[in-house]
Amino acid sequence: MRRRTLLASALATAAALSLTACEGDADKPAAVVSGGTTAKPIVTLDNPLEKPDLTLTDSDGKKYDLLEKTKGHPTLIYFGYTNCPDVCPLTMANIAVAVKQLPKAEQKDLRVVFVTSDPERDTPPALKKWLAGINKDFVGLTGKFDTIQAGARSVNIGIEKPVKKKNGDVVSTHGAQVLLSSPKDDKIHWMGMQEATSDNYTSALPKIIKGQNP
Repeated sequence: MRRRTLLASALATAAALSLTACEGDADKPAAVVSGGTTAKPIVTLDNPLEKPDLTLTDSDGKKYDLLEKTKGHPTLIYFGYTNCPDVCPLTMANIAVAVKQLPKAEQKDLRVVFVTSDPERDTPPALKKWLAGINKDFVGLTGKFDTIQAGARSVNIGIEKPVKKKNGDVVSTHGAQVLLSSPKDDKIHWMGMQEATSDNYTSALPKIIKGQNP
């Protein structure tokens, strides 16, 4: 299992990114994190990244062209899965709390996209039900694992195919970073690290929505 993945140069000097291995049994230690970072909770990249060119299926069972649907909109993209007992729901909940603090017009303009790293279990209905408990306006995407993995790798986010253990638990390994893009050029200028809190996102989103550094 690859334990680390490289970000753009802004992060390379700070620390190696970690992958989070989440087990489906919430009664057991749920996350094993390698490495770490001394960087800020939300980091500005020296070299912006292109959004992943992904066409997948959304939680309504419809085709979703990520580049087309998010063009001109401030966008947050996170790769994770609904059976994750800790890291994924906490990250998405932190974002949801921050989004609620925005004016209604900015909430409508913002796109928050959750791309599953476990498409076999995360069907459109499963994504829809899970996101409804967080924010019903968030977009959930599923599709072929190889397609999703390639999209994640294009933005330096590592995900590995879920592995089923002998005891039946499923381990899914995925990067814990949130990609944040500017509406000005549709490029990813910032990354929310695993340590980012709801307060961090509440402070950063009003600026990011305007294409400004947080």
